[in-house]
This record gives sequence, C-alpha cells and structure tokens, in this order.
Amino acid sequence: MSAKTSWVIDPTHSEIQFKVKHLVISTVTGSFKTFEGTAETDGDDLTTASINFSADVASIDTNQAQRDEHLRSGDFFDAESYPKLTFTSTSLEKTGEETYKLKGDLTIKGVTHPVVLDAEYGGAMTDFYGQSKAGFEVTGKISRKEFGLTWSATTEAGGVVVGDEIKLVINIQLIKQA
Repeated sequence: MSAKTSWVIDPTHSEIQFKVKHLVISTVTGSFKTFEGTAETDGDDLTTASINFSADVASIDTNQAQRDEHLRSGDFFDAESYPKLTFTSTSLEKTGEETYKLKGDLTIKGVTHPVVLDAEYGGAMTDFYGQSKAGFEVTGKISRKEFGLTWSATTEAGGVVVGDEIKLVINIQLIKQA
C-alpha cells in the first residue's frame, strides 16, 4: 500500500460557478467566492481520491447585490441557518484518458442527495515555488428543488422566473502537500 498524499484546493486559482435559467430565455451565472477543499490519494493515484469540499453560502455572488441578498435569504439558501454547502466524494471512476465520473453526497440547506459529476483532468505541473499542482474541471447538473431551494414565481404570461436545473462549472487547482 502506498503512502497517503494530501492535496488542498488553491482558492486563488480555482472557481466555483453555477448557471441557472432566468425567465427561460437567459442564463444567470453566479459563484461562491469563499470555499475550501481537500483530497487524499494513495500515492499519486487520483482514482483513489477521497474528496471533501465546502463553500460559504454567504459568499454567493451573481454580480447583483439585491439578487445575492435574496439568494442568501430563507427563500433560497437560508445562509444564516445553513452557512455551508458541502460535498463528500464516494468514488472517482476513470472513464477515459483524462475523464472521470465523480460521485458523492452534496448537502445544501441541510438536504443531502447523491450526485454524479463529470471531471476532466487538466494535467499536473510544478510551479515556480516547487509546488506540485493538478487541475480539474468538474461539471454537472442538479435540481435546485431537490435540495429545498423551492422558491418560485411566475410572470404575468405564466413563464417561470427561475429554472429548476442548475449547471455546475467548477475549476479546481490542487496543491500537493509535503
């Protein structure tokens, strides 16, 4: 059995984004500005990774202060009662040369559901400071209503204001710990 290798997310070179349909015709993109995560692998074998991640709900940013306040409120994330959203991996399965299926439990607003995300390995390199880094892009879709984010409104014409499907686009750079 090889030694355990620990990795941490480099927040300055990572981003956690989501996209949701607004009025069915356009897409709102948002992100969480404050987050942290770790991965532990057997040696450098990424398929053995055990991943833990959390984001501070209050750090949500959609470039519109009034909307962000609404998202933090009880109508949506209820950031005061549920300050973090978390993800804990259950498996990372290699599906291609640089692609993986990342499975795990996502908890939002106190509700946990299993999710399956696509992960693409971007490569590894050593930076100017001698730190080993590895990059991934993780994408997937979740239903906001499954996680208790059920706020809804309709337009006068009967259109839905906020879509149910949330697209996740997560770019992560991991730093290998000595």
